[in-house]
Amino acid sequence: MIASMEEVLRRPEKRTRGAVVAHLDNVSKNYGNVAALRNVSLNVHGGELVSVLGPNGAGKTTAIKLLLGLAGPSAGTVNVFGGDPRNPRNRLRTGAMLQVARVPETLRVKEHIDLFSSYYPKPLPLAETLAAAGLKEIANRKFGELSGGQKQRVLFALAICGDPDLVFLDEPTVGLDVEARRTLWEEIRKLVARGKTVLLTTHYLQEADALSDRIVLINKGSIIAEGTSAEIKSRTANRQIRCISSLPIAEVCTIPTVLEVHADREGLLISTPCPDDVLRELFRRDQRLSGIEVISAGLEEAFLALTNDNSNSEVIR
Repeated sequence: MIASMEEVLRRPEKRTRGAVVAHLDNVSKNYGNVAALRNVSLNVHGGELVSVLGPNGAGKTTAIKLLLGLAGPSAGTVNVFGGDPRNPRNRLRTGAMLQVARVPETLRVKEHIDLFSSYYPKPLPLAETLAAAGLKEIANRKFGELSGGQKQRVLFALAICGDPDLVFLDEPTVGLDVEARRTLWEEIRKLVARGKTVLLTTHYLQEADALSDRIVLINKGSIIAEGTSAEIKSRTANRQIRCISSLPIAEVCTIPTVLEVHADREGLLISTPCPDDVLRELFRRDQRLSGIEVISAGLEEAFLALTNDNSNSEVIR
């Protein structure tokens, strides 16, 4: 059964954070003259799901590579499970789903999972991994014969088959249809409910909003905001007014504190940090004003506001 939208978008329950399992301490990473990360410090606690968001080229992938031990910092310290992320014992407690993954196309789905499972001391049973990733019906198919969405589900299975304590999921739902995306969200929630720690990168802001205990926003190599989804959204003061008015858009734009006005079906969509003041003025000018709805800023609006604000000079927490 497909989950209802209310179930899919429900906020994570408030959880008690465990000890720090992954840590960046004043980390910088340079590629030649290009600074991918600048003095980044971040703690990831046991049993939480942290979403790392940012525009393309912001430094998200570099941060993940450092925590996986796939790259070393130019400065600062990277620590996973109290030690070097390249330590074999730490690697056995880590699973990763990366977009750069290359998987042999001639092996069958269950053969891939069997192979990856053999790297871990106490992997999940094959049937459990297949069920979690929705792969039972295609377990005997060759990887090269799969659709893009099916391949994504195989990569998810490879990330969780070893029953790792820390899971990195890089754009896990790219290419999935709505039903498959909702199903994967539920499996990610189950991971965290079992005490696993998940570090997620995604361009689907609805996904981060629905799943995250905490969101870390990176832009131009620096963390510019960090907190719960509600805390991040509260950082932009703008609200939207949806209403039906006979006033022309050009006139509404002249009202003080109105930032933007767009046609919205038969009405208007007005962006402003002071909705009460704008509504009073709208009523004064248009006594037939109707269909009024005031909408708080969403994660997308906060994301755009924060990443487009070049004046950010310190972390917003």
